Amino acid sequence: MAWFKRTDKGIKTSTAEKKDAPDGLWFKTPNGNIIHTRELKNNAYVCPDDDFHVKIGSKEYFEILFDNNKFKELDANMTSGDPLKFTDTKPYVSRIEATIKKTELKDAVRSAVGKMNGLDIVVSCMDFNFIGGSMGSVVGEKIARAIDHSLKNKIPFLMISKSGGARMMEAGFSLMQMAKTSAKLALLDQAGVPYISMLTDPTTGGVTASYAMLGDFNIAEPEALIGFAGPRVIRETIGKDLPKGFQSSEFVLEHGFLDFIVDRRQLKGRLTTLLNLLNN
Repeated sequence: MAWFKRTDKGIKTSTAEKKDAPDGLWFKTPNGNIIHTRELKNNAYVCPDDDFHVKIGSKEYFEILFDNNKFKELDANMTSGDPLKFTDTKPYVSRIEATIKKTELKDAVRSAVGKMNGLDIVVSCMDFNFIGGSMGSVVGEKIARAIDHSLKNKIPFLMISKSGGARMMEAGFSLMQMAKTSAKLALLDQAGVPYISMLTDPTTGGVTASYAMLGDFNIAEPEALIGFAGPRVIRETIGKDLPKGFQSSEFVLEHGFLDFIVDRRQLKGRLTTLLNLLNN
């Protein structure tokens, strides 16, 4: 006997009217584990079955770190110019406009000030969705101004890096941001204001070669790609296979370039503990 018995005859549903599960309702990790996006959000965007850290942006990090997701954004409307009149497959101005429309971001970094477990903190967080998190003039300027805010108000500064490196469309203007941000961080150091640098997947290129590695504490998420040149470029250059786990945060920690690795679910608590220790 069939477990289901249709009582109404002649039911016909067109293909257009048939309902599927909404896109983005479930997330599948590289290990094959499937989790509902609501549960994923409640778990700081970490899969509980295999501890896979999903790549997230400034919106999600601000939700995780700031108390009740309350913060004041700094320099929110700053956008890139086009000093070189650069054109590749499309003009740089058109690429910027299209990316702003697609991502609803103004550039590859957002800065904000707020409270984290009651402690004042300034956070600059990069967004990889905006041209690969590339570092252009706006990124450097917004980070520099966030550091100025920390310096003026004696508030700890947290930098969350996620970047492919310098923005080629701005050439030398992009590379100048490495020096500018490093100089600002030197002033922060002289004033004795804590700077914590957090490296996430991926952090590479000129970002790694400047502010990402200059923290009083350099920390990272598990299994994040951290390096200057990518592993494929290095492999092709030296003509040799690379060690297992090369350029992972665990590899970088083992070789002394990180202070510790932190699970995103423990991030807010660990940062609070660290800042309380520094304040005492």
